[in-house]
Amino acid sequence: MALKSSNKVDTNVYEIEVTVTPEVFTDACKSAYMKQRKSIQIPGFRKGKATQGMIEKVYGENAFYEEALEIVYPEAVTAAIEEAGLKTVDTPYDLDVPVMSKEQGVEMKMKVTVYPEVKLGEYKGLKATMLPTEATDEDVDKELENMRDRNSRLVTVEDRAAEMGDTAEIDFEGFVDGVAFEGGKGENYPLELGSGSFIPGFEEQVAGHKSDEEFDVNVTFPEDYAEGLAGKDAVFKCKIHEIKSKELPELDDEFAKDVSEFDTLDELKADIKKQMNERKAEEAKNDFENQLIEQVIDNMECEVPQCMFDKRVDEMVQDYAYRLQMQGIDLDTYLKYLGQDKDAFKATFKDGAEKQVKASIALEAIVEAEKLEATEEEIDAEIAKLAQQYQMEADQIKKAVPADQIAADVKTKKAIDIIVDSAVKE
Repeated sequence: MALKSSNKVDTNVYEIEVTVTPEVFTDACKSAYMKQRKSIQIPGFRKGKATQGMIEKVYGENAFYEEALEIVYPEAVTAAIEEAGLKTVDTPYDLDVPVMSKEQGVEMKMKVTVYPEVKLGEYKGLKATMLPTEATDEDVDKELENMRDRNSRLVTVEDRAAEMGDTAEIDFEGFVDGVAFEGGKGENYPLELGSGSFIPGFEEQVAGHKSDEEFDVNVTFPEDYAEGLAGKDAVFKCKIHEIKSKELPELDDEFAKDVSEFDTLDELKADIKKQMNERKAEEAKNDFENQLIEQVIDNMECEVPQCMFDKRVDEMVQDYAYRLQMQGIDLDTYLKYLGQDKDAFKATFKDGAEKQVKASIALEAIVEAEKLEATEEEIDAEIAKLAQQYQMEADQIKKAVPADQIAADVKTKKAIDIIVDSAVKE
């Protein structure tokens, strides 16, 4: 098996010719025969007992060629790509096999998409804005209000109409052109008015009505809603059974004792501020890095193959589906609930995937330009960090994550440090 030729035919695209010797292909035909013989019936022979020669005499010499090609293809193509010194980013395509026989071996032509060429621009001495890292008193007060809200209780009200912020227990049934539609009916549904959980305009029309009152809600489905309902006008027949309002706890020392390990409200405030400062500092650091990396991307010249973006989108969708599965929900059910098809869902990852791929390419180019390396000590430190993060043993991390991937992560972090440490904060 050998590389016959390698020629660039387009941006990031090479055409390679690969050969397989007659001897190797003949052996592959024998392996294909051994694999298939038990399922082949030849008149005069018991099933699985016919020789390779007899089968080829009956069905033709090429009886096992297709299976033999599948056997030799992976190793032959991988070796040829390696010999050509190409870094591919997708599976080969446009396969053509002009020669395939035991006497001549195999000749294959195919195209491969390769890692793009990169011309780095400026990546040192860049300028970016650093967000505030100190929480204000207003930030602390807002968080305290959120805590009060989370620890509120619902109290039934009977002497007034529903208001935004109340929870109304309702029956509803939706109609389009006078016909009830699937999924448009609910009974004793606790709807928090102002939560935005229903169709735009629905909750505002529930507000103003009292318990036991029956009324119509008129809405128009959004244009991006589920097929069959998108953009259509609908009428919902509604009835309120009960209205409940939030009763917030008093903001005092007793509240602090109830919701935390602190004895006083001042101690709770101090802890909230400390945590918010830490969070703001981390957010500011990440935002600063992102601004700089976006500039590095804008400054570089690179034509990225579309397949790299597509592959990253698929990975992001798979990761999302896995996280849903951990919550007991499959992706198809989730999309049905959203009223969204899979293509539209995948499209939501497009911009993020493009940024991630471009950032990865830029950082890898910096690693090469700066000749960055990862020492054994740095790799061990990264493994220890991952072990602590995921509460696993270091040996488990080593088995789960390839060493070269950990080394690549260390080098990437070094590249980011070069960008950040040389940057000017505005």
